[in-house]
Amino acid sequence: MDQQHILYDPEGLWEQALPLDREPYLSLVTAVLAWTGPEPVLQPRDYEQLNLQLTGHARAVAGDVQRRCAALPKNSKARALAEVVLGEAERRLAARPDATVACVQNRARLVRALYERLDHLKAAERPAPATTAP
Repeated sequence: MDQQHILYDPEGLWEQALPLDREPYLSLVTAVLAWTGPEPVLQPRDYEQLNLQLTGHARAVAGDVQRRCAALPKNSKARALAEVVLGEAERRLAARPDATVACVQNRARLVRALYERLDHLKAAERPAPATTAP
């Protein structure tokens, strides 16, 4: 009999400690978005698997964006933009994925948008370099 283990981590500390494995997913995003013309000949289960991979990673990146967003001041422009992206991500991730190229590409675009917002938030966290007057 299979046993299941449930991870109890209400503060999300476990997820924070794990770095995102960015490069393989960005490579997948690039490959998926490069599909043009007639649909590639994949089985529906292949599209489903791609959707699962991209959805899971989008949720992980969205969690990272959410944590960084929460650390910013409420009146921050970076926070406002991040909240818009997070709202859109939540809406899109709530929809059941279809086993189609269009759906897989939409999930890939979402991962890309979340990483772009994450990069902007990381840049906003860094203090501006000090300049010295001559």
